[in-house]
Amino acid sequence: MDLRRIFWVIFCSAAIWLACCPSAVIAGDIVHHDEKAPKKPGCENDFILVKVQTWVNGVEDEEFVGVGARFGTKIVAKEKNANQTRLTLANPRDCCSKLRNKTSGDVVMVDRGKCKFTNKANIAEDAGAKAVLIINNQKELYKMVCEPDETDLDIKIPTVLLPHDAGTSLEQKLIKNSSTVLVQLYSPRRPVVDIAEVFLWLMAVSTILCASYWSAWSAREAAIEQDKLLKDAVEDFPNENLTGTGGVVEINTISAILFVVLASCFLVLLYRFMNYKFVEVLVVLFCIGGVEGLQTCLVAFLSRWFKHAAGSYIKVPLFGAVSYLTLAVSPFCIAAAVVWAIKRNEPFAWIGQDILGISLIITVLQIVHVPNLKVGTVLLSCAFLYDIFWVFISKKFYHESVMISVARGDKTGEDGIPMLLKIPRMFDPWGGYSIIGFGDILLPGLLIAFSLRYDWLANKTLRAGYFLWAMLAYGLGLLITYVALNLMDGHGQPALLYIVPFTLGTLLTLGRKRGDLKVLWTRGEPIRPCPHIHLQNSEELDQEM
Repeated sequence: MDLRRIFWVIFCSAAIWLACCPSAVIAGDIVHHDEKAPKKPGCENDFILVKVQTWVNGVEDEEFVGVGARFGTKIVAKEKNANQTRLTLANPRDCCSKLRNKTSGDVVMVDRGKCKFTNKANIAEDAGAKAVLIINNQKELYKMVCEPDETDLDIKIPTVLLPHDAGTSLEQKLIKNSSTVLVQLYSPRRPVVDIAEVFLWLMAVSTILCASYWSAWSAREAAIEQDKLLKDAVEDFPNENLTGTGGVVEINTISAILFVVLASCFLVLLYRFMNYKFVEVLVVLFCIGGVEGLQTCLVAFLSRWFKHAAGSYIKVPLFGAVSYLTLAVSPFCIAAAVVWAIKRNEPFAWIGQDILGISLIITVLQIVHVPNLKVGTVLLSCAFLYDIFWVFISKKFYHESVMISVARGDKTGEDGIPMLLKIPRMFDPWGGYSIIGFGDILLPGLLIAFSLRYDWLANKTLRAGYFLWAMLAYGLGLLITYVALNLMDGHGQPALLYIVPFTLGTLLTLGRKRGDLKVLWTRGEPIRPCPHIHLQNSEELDQEM
């Protein structure tokens, strides 16, 4: 069992590091800033996503999403202010020369190519068009910019680029039975705060809270058991190197540094070779970890009522001694993971993903320990630099944020990698999810769980200890992450950029102020009187008397 558990911890740690991604919005940012496409008079719009709602012969039909051009008038934000306008195919289709068909008062749909975007918009405006829909020759969206030498930029109509499949669909609607197609263009803004972010904040804080108390309770039980063993064995001296239980894996300074180095290598690997098959492999790994995590949590919870089943074991090939309670809950856990894997693209699949993910994080925090503040400082400092580099600085080397790209699954055709907690954005007109990476919960959670273990072993009250203040600091840091997320128009933020200074800074400051910093930094646990030596001294005094 110990070998299996240690192997599983190593696997979970690697899998979680693969998914150390920032709090972000999967649906895509509404406003895009591009330094490579500088603004100038007449070409200074932000790149915004635009909704194109259609009606066919008076019946509401499909909705498409495009991107607004750098030039032209701005798209209205409110649906009620957007007019329904007839859609017309341009003739010629490329709109690179004077239009031969009547387009006055219509939205003109044109093909990309053969001339500049601004030329198409100017020609359509001269023909009396109200707006221009340019159909891309690829599935992806493309940012329409102005050339450095362009001067004819006094364009008074909006221009929107649609992907190729949207153009094909619209063309079929127009040609079929000569249907009348109306379109409505608008770009609604995201709400300042979405309730999903509140629930995600509560989810992250509650996960660390539960995991910390479980970890502290296990550490205290182990300490009590060790004291009993020492009292019962007077002839044996305690071994200072033996702390905790056999099922605990402690991180050291070297492994903390290597963790970040390996995580960077895995992240680049994911970015370079991310595709549908790669995601399938990650799904399998996530399911394995989720099954083990859910099973561990359920067994620990149910063992209070089924003590006999939890304490009775049977030998299972390859797994060693396994309790009957574990055997009973395992089929349920496996079934839950399999159902999620099959239905993971369904709208409700986020519930299963969050349950498996939270179970996995809680179990890892219960098994993997930071032994002292020194190791915690090295780990979180490295993770702090890791987050900043791969979210912001990586843009200079890869022309986009590697972390954000991997988190959203931009190259996979799926809604990101599975190592995330996510909740649908409930009042967002664009939909999508608010997400947080496992690393943004797990890494600070290791330090917060350490603080509660220290408090309990030192018999500190909640207010006089370190856990309460570390927990408040984490919650405040995560809250500021979401404030920054909204201030930056939904651009993904590295949560550890805000969480690490608050959490780590609070523990270091309090430890120094209270005079506990040396003990926290080196030993990681209070100096406790040894009952063994105390018992021996008592016997020697009795003999002298």
